[in-house]
Amino acid sequence: MYWLGIDIGTGGTRALLVDEQGSLKAACTAAHEEIRMDRPLWAEQRPENWWDAAQEAIRGVLKQAGAKGADVKAIGLSGQMHGLVLLDADNKVVRPALIWCDQRSQPQVDAINQAIGKANVVAYTANPMLTGFTLPKLMWVRDNEPQNFERVKKFLLPKDYIRFMLTGEHVTEVSDASGTGLLDVVTRRWSREMTDRLKLDASLLPALKESVEVTGAVTAAAAKATGLKEGTPVVGGAGDQAASGIGNGIVGPGAVSCTLGTSGVVFAYLDRPQYDPQGRVHTFCHAVRGKWHVMGVTQGAGLSLQWFRNQFAPGAEYDALTADAATAPPLSHGLFWLPYLMGERTPHLDSIARGAWVGLTAKHNRADMIRAILEGVSYSMRDCLQILEQMNVEVSSVRASGGGAKSAFWRQMLADILGVSLATLENKEGSAYGAALLAMAGSGAYSSVEEACRNAVRETDQLVPYPHTSAAYQRGYEVYSVLYPTLKPINGLIHQLI
Repeated sequence: MYWLGIDIGTGGTRALLVDEQGSLKAACTAAHEEIRMDRPLWAEQRPENWWDAAQEAIRGVLKQAGAKGADVKAIGLSGQMHGLVLLDADNKVVRPALIWCDQRSQPQVDAINQAIGKANVVAYTANPMLTGFTLPKLMWVRDNEPQNFERVKKFLLPKDYIRFMLTGEHVTEVSDASGTGLLDVVTRRWSREMTDRLKLDASLLPALKESVEVTGAVTAAAAKATGLKEGTPVVGGAGDQAASGIGNGIVGPGAVSCTLGTSGVVFAYLDRPQYDPQGRVHTFCHAVRGKWHVMGVTQGAGLSLQWFRNQFAPGAEYDALTADAATAPPLSHGLFWLPYLMGERTPHLDSIARGAWVGLTAKHNRADMIRAILEGVSYSMRDCLQILEQMNVEVSSVRASGGGAKSAFWRQMLADILGVSLATLENKEGSAYGAALLAMAGSGAYSSVEEACRNAVRETDQLVPYPHTSAAYQRGYEVYSVLYPTLKPINGLIHQLI
């Protein structure tokens, strides 16, 4: 018997199967189309392409495991958060989805804050309103594409579009809904205050469940498309970061995860809601029933390296790029990278922040530039961790995950820059694995998510900071910390040009 976890990422959809012990048995990834960026800071993807990739990944993982659809007991879903999928009365996609890193909606953020009041937005949703959230994207469509908006009967988040295609149900769950700007995170319910005061029809919102609740069953059409068995239950699952938190075993105080995906996230468990007064980190519902989490997010983590590869080293393997970076010294001969390719969340909350290499000289070469990218992303993760520590969130251990964490070189750099020991897990799958564990808990294989993590998530080793290198990076971080405020007014001038 197997449990299936599916993660709808930015670059692709990953499906994996785990057995009764939570051990990984097979995994398959299907690539997505490139993000469509018609203008700077815009980012769109076609939901239909996610479904194509999901079908390919599901069939691929079943084939790889030598399994039949009937061997899958339950399915859990994970996916990129904040994306806006709009469906019409026939459940057809109205327009491409504005995804998590789309920054076009600052005027809508301003309008929401003006209509409701910044303090009230935090009171109603536990978070300040941000361009990355789903609500401002919805308002952008209402303001700029009224003909499209008139057709909209339901909005869904990315993973929940795949749920709809599997089950025919319009459902989301509390962890992903926390990133819409429409959820009362404290009570784990949609905020009537937000919809009423913005004159939004509440019928646009999907039904809301906890992450381990069953939300529907695979339909006959979906079974035919994927090779799954009709009637297989699909649990709520989680947004990618909460699912990754489950996959990393962050289900109690002390353990913190550091995820190097397309975006970068530092994630910690909370027994009760707790806020940063400046709103620099997010307080969301956890995928653990009745619990919460806090996380700092840097928009352009793995995205920075992906951008470099796509633009300057097409076809290069990431391992080759990090091997190149390893030939450069710490601090990259004084070259710094600001990873703000899609604006920034933590700690700056600035939708028009821009990326930059600072300190470039004729001496610098490709290896220096790549190493500076890895260092700049790691500095941004330190920004996130420091805010959690300032909030007195317990940090007793840090666990690395995500695609970037597969590099031993980058993991050691991260340990040196954070100044903490960095644990490696036996299973490095993250979000898709967390979705599978949620499927196990939701179908009764485990009595709770916590029990699933205690039995399935295991640390294998730890990387300790090198004192000399860590001291050098402390000096580097002091320089990095003044670069954004120095360049902020220049970013504003540049933004006026476009």
